[in-house]
Amino acid sequence: MNTELAAATQRAGEWLVCKVGCTQCCHGAFVLSPLDTARLHVGMETLRATEPELAADLAHRADMWIVEHGPEFPGNLETGLLGDTAEERERFENFANAAACPALDPATGRCDVYAWRPMTCRLFGPPVRMGDGAALAHCELNFVGASEETVAACEMPLAYDLETELLTEIPSKGETVVAFALVGLGEDLST
Repeated sequence: MNTELAAATQRAGEWLVCKVGCTQCCHGAFVLSPLDTARLHVGMETLRATEPELAADLAHRADMWIVEHGPEFPGNLETGLLGDTAEERERFENFANAAACPALDPATGRCDVYAWRPMTCRLFGPPVRMGDGAALAHCELNFVGASEETVAACEMPLAYDLETELLTEIPSKGETVVAFALVGLGEDLST
């Protein structure tokens, strides 16, 4: 994925304005797959061993996020699992849409878990197709004034097959959001 992102970034040049401090895509809750949860758990374990102050700060921001948004969480606050009923899924559509991600350092605009970021974060920015035959989508801040041909030339291919294969290898008990993954809730989602 990193190779594809680097190549797409190089092709896009100045059309791709993503950079540290641009945090538009870092707001709003989104669903984490068990693989995303596992990535964040590894990241937090690594940070606890190598940068314990940063890990503690991340856990604190995640705790505060849960305190603020937990009462409206459409799922189980004890496990961090999102609900799977139609009503809970509908409630999630409007859940914490303006909330900053707890992994976002408010002082620097940097993602503190960038190396372990979820797939949604890895795909945001360059033009990507989210399914067979789907139209190209990209961040609205990128490619302003670019032709369709320019956008198409900068498409980032996705590794759906690999991600799908890895997801089949992880026993899934449900989905969660970043804050719960950072504080360790949902640990059993990816084991």
